[in-house]
Amino acid sequence: MSAAPRIASANSSAGTDVAHTDRIAKCAERSLLAELGTWPKPGLVSDIDNGSHTDMDATLFRRSAAAIRPYFRDLAAAGAEDAEMSTLRAIGIRAEHAMLMATRGVNTHRGAIFGLGLLCAAAGLRAVRSAQRHENANLTLGRLVAWRWGRDIVNGPRLADSHGELAARRYGAGGARREAAHGFPSVYRVGLPALTATLQLKSALQPASAEAPARVQACFALIAVLEDTNLLHRGGNDGLNFARRAAQRFLDDGGVCQPHWRARAAAVHRAFVARRLSPGGAADALAMSLFVAALEPGGER
Repeated sequence: MSAAPRIASANSSAGTDVAHTDRIAKCAERSLLAELGTWPKPGLVSDIDNGSHTDMDATLFRRSAAAIRPYFRDLAAAGAEDAEMSTLRAIGIRAEHAMLMATRGVNTHRGAIFGLGLLCAAAGLRAVRSAQRHENANLTLGRLVAWRWGRDIVNGPRLADSHGELAARRYGAGGARREAAHGFPSVYRVGLPALTATLQLKSALQPASAEAPARVQACFALIAVLEDTNLLHRGGNDGLNFARRAAQRFLDDGGVCQPHWRARAAAVHRAFVARRLSPGGAADALAMSLFVAALEPGGER
């Protein structure tokens, strides 16, 4: 890894709009907490139960999200300074250390640090490019990640001991690295459209309670298509195929628009737990979908 410039804090980054990087980091943390609060969510930790996990719960996830929020700010600040991937990687490593300190060694958010972290960097970069009226200011955050850092993401160092890398090597899956290098296609082609369409439909019927069903719908839509290395690690190809079929069946039956959808979704959740399946990649992609829904043009809040 090449030497990286030191960025101790976004507050110390010259030329960076601190208020804006703080908003980006807050949005990233909010997206993680919204993902955590989504239920029924097959096999995953939520406020209701721990899903297929015995080593983590909702309290641990909240502590983790709070611990890594400052590093999302640092990543946004680094992106605003057009930092190289080596700089982003160094901040990400510090974020992982903070996560592990907060969770006593449990990996709650490694995938989110990678994916959401890159999107935070892109949000910082786009704000500067927009002020400069640069042509790339019109790119989505995902396309900006692919354009600015895609090659370095593909060619960068790999974590030999991570479950995702082990599953990727064993099953030939692309995983989070390929998703990021290609601009997060699952987020923009699956997660975000499912969120938007369901939110519009449910808002017309039940405006006060539309967001939670939209998150569930997006989660199932992502599980149905993702080559999730977390599922491969826990269940192999059989586990991945079971998860995809179960999610697609729920969607084909009407998703969150079918009668008694919560009971149907909860039944899928229990089936995942019985098989110890946990689609962590879909959980990360759901958080990223919520993030871009908030920060893309027309959605910022």
